[in-house]
Amino acid sequence: MGQWIELKAADGQAVTAWQAEPAGAPRGAVVVLQEIFGVNAHIRAVAEGYAAEGYLALAPATFGRVRAGVDLGYDEAAMQTGMGLKRAAEALPAPGVLPDIQAAIDHARQAGAGKVGVVGFCWGGLLAWRAASGCAHLSWRAASGCAHLSAAVCYYGGGMTAPAELALQPRVPVQAHLSDNDKSVPLEGVAALRQAHPAVDVHLYPAPHGFNCDRRAAWNEAAATLARQRTLAFFAQHLR
Repeated sequence: MGQWIELKAADGQAVTAWQAEPAGAPRGAVVVLQEIFGVNAHIRAVAEGYAAEGYLALAPATFGRVRAGVDLGYDEAAMQTGMGLKRAAEALPAPGVLPDIQAAIDHARQAGAGKVGVVGFCWGGLLAWRAASGCAHLSWRAASGCAHLSAAVCYYGGGMTAPAELALQPRVPVQAHLSDNDKSVPLEGVAALRQAHPAVDVHLYPAPHGFNCDRRAAWNEAAATLARQRTLAFFAQHLR
């Protein structure tokens, strides 16, 4: 069972994170990036799942700069709260929450976990794309993404196919799991992603946005299972 720990970003910001450790020596590390609902029971369970696969897993609270302790459910009120928190986080001065993700990566490396990957869902999928990519438009790290990252996986990253995001250049291998029915990542955006970044391993599923979350009505067991298998194979290849 995991536990809460506190990290510190380069600018001194305290970063709360859920840490789940594997039974033996880690085969690598996975940073799990939350949806708009915070590091809730689902995200903590995702981290525990990666720990069960042998990875040191960390889920940093990327809303921490706008509100601490966010743990939301999935009703309409929670959705509206989460969207408001996302808007506030996206409005932060550059580089936004990327230093908090970097703090989790640095912690994993200092813990001796080996290579580090990142996996993100919804808003976290967009953050995973940014972490993997050149961030010139965020004025951080001289047009590079998060340092010491070896791979990134994006699940239905809302907004990641917008022109400004497509202009980024991944510095590490990227895999994307996208929905064929998602207003935040429309099919024309999926086509644009494939055209702009042919090296990105893009998978499209006949399932709605949020299909990986078994606590939401959007959950699609077949799509979630296949996406997880592909994610684990991707990490096994790039975090060894």
